[in-house]
Amino acid sequence: MKQLNLFLELTRLKKPIGYMLLFWPCLWGLTIAYDFSISIQFFIKYALLFFLGSILMRSAGCVVNDIIDKNFDSKVERTKNRPIASGDISIKLGLFYVLILCGIAFIVLIQFNFFTIILALGSMPLAFAYPLMKRFTYWPQLFLGVTFNYGLILGWTSINSEISIVPIIFYIGAIFWTLGYDTIYGFQDIKDDEIIGVKSTSIKFKKNPKFFILLCYLVFFVILTYLGIVMNFNKIYFGGLILIAMHLFIFQIKNLNTNLSSNCLKIFKSNNFLGLLIFLNLLIGKIITQ
Repeated sequence: MKQLNLFLELTRLKKPIGYMLLFWPCLWGLTIAYDFSISIQFFIKYALLFFLGSILMRSAGCVVNDIIDKNFDSKVERTKNRPIASGDISIKLGLFYVLILCGIAFIVLIQFNFFTIILALGSMPLAFAYPLMKRFTYWPQLFLGVTFNYGLILGWTSINSEISIVPIIFYIGAIFWTLGYDTIYGFQDIKDDEIIGVKSTSIKFKKNPKFFILLCYLVFFVILTYLGIVMNFNKIYFGGLILIAMHLFIFQIKNLNTNLSSNCLKIFKSNNFLGLLIFLNLLIGKIITQ
């Protein structure tokens, strides 16, 4: 039981926010690509596959992150008790877990078409290189956005077997969404990060964080609006955008207190609800339009 608990702690399986933020873009891409007038059976099947893949890859990513950041994590109050940083799990065992998780994820991946498989394999270096970015640039959150939202493209290609301008623009918007919410997340560790010398957008924009996050969310919202126009979604979709705007600009930005870690974590976690809200809005816009 002790080893099981350490594994759950290592892979953050008790903290679903991570794999849900990875899953929502996959579901968004799948939703805008899928033809609901035919059958919902394959949509549910693919959604479940993407959900399982999100859990597996996020878990593997957490282990790799903890191995790479072992020395940093031991110096940060919030992360010093993580299993690898504390020495409760060895690096060798951690790498074994990564191989197992990636092996199962590959079995999930080969259920999709060949084009999606190739694109997904091509993203692997991005996923595992992310933890290194904060050593070299103040923009690791941007790199995370590129990686975390890649599933939006995969969701689209799992249905269409080709890429068009629509998912690419949506993908860019989702990157700005991640850039905003992960900047909020980074304020939890900003004092420790500055001491140990790692970089983040939280540090870069600490003097005026709300303005930077506002710009990120504004780009995301404009692209959501563009998506509704170019896909000829119904008026209900645009009504839903009002709720999304209220969440982004009022609940998140207006209520943000970067000096309070608990507030930053609460607002960061609220993006799981936002992901669901966007999915439901896309679903309504797509189904009623069809």
